[in-house]
Amino acid sequence: MISILRRAPYALMLLLALYIAFVSYRYLMPGMPGGAPPIMANRFADPFLPVHAGLAATALLIGPFQFWGRRDGRRAVWHRLTGTLYMAACLLSAPAGLMLALGSTAGPVATAGFGLLALAWFFTTVQGLRTVLAGRYAEHRKWMIRSFALTFAAVTLRLYLPASAMLGLDMGQAYVAISWLAWIPNLLIAEWFMLSRRPFRTDLQPA
Repeated sequence: MISILRRAPYALMLLLALYIAFVSYRYLMPGMPGGAPPIMANRFADPFLPVHAGLAATALLIGPFQFWGRRDGRRAVWHRLTGTLYMAACLLSAPAGLMLALGSTAGPVATAGFGLLALAWFFTTVQGLRTVLAGRYAEHRKWMIRSFALTFAAVTLRLYLPASAMLGLDMGQAYVAISWLAWIPNLLIAEWFMLSRRPFRTDLQPA
């Protein structure tokens, strides 16, 4: 029972990540159907929205599978291949996300929130790449946990939006707050998670 309870948060994270990733691929379709009005009003939506959404969805699909246990033999090879794809998706999606932040119609506070998210996402992923190339696998794992916490902002954003509507909040004000709430709590939870776990072993393959 305890084992099931420990795995429940990961299972929920995985299901939410997969669902939002597949939904986000709709932006790759002609005409970018189903976009929320504030997003479609963004002056940089064309061409940066499909670039950002498609690559971020790919990172969201791959990310949860990067943290499964020890990697030996074929699993290590698979991890390196998918990890490379994850980092490439993040590093290409983040600049597109920054452009979308600059084109936001929600005002300067929302622009700052989403812009800093894009910069932090790029930075943490670059640090993950630097540390794995240097063979510092324990540090690499920590940076990639931070990176995925920011990738997961795509999920928390979509949880906060309908929650705000159900609570009857002003959606304009709520959207500005969500530009920060979608990712800062994620990072804090990631830091808490790493502090609460045993120190990562440095003799393992990159995680």
